[in-house]
Parts: sequence; structure tokens; C-alpha cells
Amino acid sequence: MVRLLCLCAALLWAAPSDAACRLALALGMDVSGSVDAVEYRLQVEGLAKALMNAEVQDQILSAPETPIWAAAYEWAGLNAQRLLVDWTALNSPEAVAGFAEQLRGARRGGGSDSTGLGEALLYGEALFARAPTCWGYTLDISGDGKSNVGPEPQVARERLAGRNINALVIGSDLTVGRDERQMEIMDLSAYFRKLVIQGHNAFIEVAQGFEDFERAMTRKLLRETRGMLIGAVSP
Repeated sequence: MVRLLCLCAALLWAAPSDAACRLALALGMDVSGSVDAVEYRLQVEGLAKALMNAEVQDQILSAPETPIWAAAYEWAGLNAQRLLVDWTALNSPEAVAGFAEQLRGARRGGGSDSTGLGEALLYGEALFARAPTCWGYTLDISGDGKSNVGPEPQVARERLAGRNINALVIGSDLTVGRDERQMEIMDLSAYFRKLVIQGHNAFIEVAQGFEDFERAMTRKLLRETRGMLIGAVSP
């Protein structure tokens, strides 16, 4: 059985492809009106720290000859998306550290009071259109609310057929009671599950609040980068 599993893994590793990239990972962070300046910093710093986590780095750098490429952006309402870090090959500790440093240096754009999840997905689609050729493509959307402007997320999602979409749902801050927060998280998770995420093994990670973003993002990155050597090849 072990030999069979190893053989299957080897065959998938050698799947016919000209790609020198095993995963294109686009990370979109919510900067809508419900996100204040402190919460913005918790997101960008949280993502930077998650990328620098030792276990995450070990998985990202496990096959530098076919690296993971990553890009990060912020999103809000209509015409309120902004690139933070362009496509970067995460093929060395220095490359990962450089990506994290660019995130730490990010300053919030003009933003918008509205929440356009459909717009966020379409921005991710545009990013993938100029991404390197990879075995797989995953769009990560972090958010703390439902869409209230622009195209419906389930409509925009159709434009990303063949791409995985995962989500990080962020609960209310500590001023909200525990029970109320859990009800909000359950409701928002159900919304993202029905209208946003898609693809093979698509999933939702939950942050209990922005102060929990780093922990949740670390868990999500570990799940997304684990097993990419034997993951499905994107069409």
C-alpha cells in the first residue's frame, strides 16, 4: 500500500505540464467601511506573520523548482480594489521574507464604506489572467460581512470556473458578546459557503475577530499548501 501511494504521488508530481509553478495563490483582504485602521493592520501584519511561520515556510519551500506564486490585494466596494504585492515566486526564504516585508509596508488605500464581494472575486480573476501557468489556482477572500454593492458574488464566481476559492470569515470584535459573535460567524460562514467558495476541497477558516486573524490565516495557509505535490492539476 505504501509503495502504491508513493507511486501515485510520483505520477501526479510528473503530470504532463509545462508549468514551473505548483500553485498560484491570490490573497484578498477586506478593507470595507466595517474595518478600522487597527483591524487593517491586524490583517496585513497577520498575513505577513503567517507567511513567516516556520511550518508554513517549510511547506511553501518544499519544492523550490516548482514554487508557489503569490499575490495580495485589498478590496472594498466598487472600484475599490488595490494591489499590495504583485505575483512573486516564493522559492526561497528571502523571497517569502520580501513578500512579508512588502505587506508590512502597505498603507491603506482610499477604500469604500460598501462591501463588494463580487468585485473582489472579479479582481482575483483579473490577477489570475496574468499569473504564471500553474498546476492549481486558489483565490483567498477574507471578509467580515456580506456583499451589498456590485455584482452578486455567486454571479462573479462563475467567471472563476476551474479555480478554487477559499474564505476566511472574520467575527465581530471583542465588544460583542460571545453568543452574538458565534451567531454572526455561523450566519456569515453559511453565506460564504453558499455564495463564495468553490472548487475541489474548498473550505472556510474562521477568525474569532481581527485579533485572531494571524492564527486563522496560518491554519488556512497550512491547509492550502499541504499536499500540493499530490494535488489535482488545474485544467
